[in-house]
Amino acid sequence: MTQQIAATATKSRKRFAIFGETVSELKKVVWLSRREIVYLTTLVVLVAAVTGLVLGLLDLGFARLVNDVFLRR
Repeated sequence: MTQQIAATATKSRKRFAIFGETVSELKKVVWLSRREIVYLTTLVVLVAAVTGLVLGLLDLGFARLVNDVFLRR
């Protein structure tokens, strides 16, 4: 009976140990500065916008090509 209780307590400690390990690892992380975050976020938004514009124009061109060549509208 005592061994069962000890085994249960050990399992319980192991389950919650991950939270302590997570906090420990997050303290080691080198976080970006505010300036870097703003720069990289702006860069991602601009690249996404340009990519969307290029893909939209390609889609429009191919749709027009299909309509003119294959559907003769």
